[in-house]
Amino acid sequence: MLPDPLHPAVVHFPVVLAVLLPLVAAGALWAIRHGSRPLRAWAVPLAFAGALAASAWAAVETGEAQDERVERVVAEQPLETHEDMAELFLTLSGVLLLVTGAGLAPGLVGRSARVLATAGAAALVVAAVRVGHTGGELVYRYGAASAYAPAAATANPDAGIAPPAGRAGTGHDARNPRVARGEHDDER
Repeated sequence: MLPDPLHPAVVHFPVVLAVLLPLVAAGALWAIRHGSRPLRAWAVPLAFAGALAASAWAAVETGEAQDERVERVVAEQPLETHEDMAELFLTLSGVLLLVTGAGLAPGLVGRSARVLATAGAAALVVAAVRVGHTGGELVYRYGAASAYAPAAATANPDAGIAPPAGRAGTGHDARNPRVARGEHDDER
């Protein structure tokens, strides 16, 4: 059974892979420098780059699939900013995959591509952070998650949303475990 919405479950894969890829690539460069065969050592960063590009594509596709529903609760500008950054990240991931693949070539071309791919992977972390930040803003600043929340489950008195039925004024607050257990300041 797939989660609904699927996008929040998918987006973490490209972020994690983007952070790991420069480390894996640097490790492969180190291994090659210390005697490992380039084809064998460089296959690992290539696999990571492939997984990164595939997961970035899945994140963009699931985001686009849920776009209309979120547009009902989030202004167009922050949503478009996130989409533009995600599409740029996808494009850069694809380019990085090609450069990483060129790292399998023999001689100077392969060596140059491996160094360039490692540097590109490090730079791609910045793009991943920017996409993640704008996605986080959509959820936590602009309320994108409310597009999927039932009205009764959105109990945030600070936002002016009514608490769930039957809970108003009872002193119960699921966000505060001490209060949720029935412990109150006047009982201490």
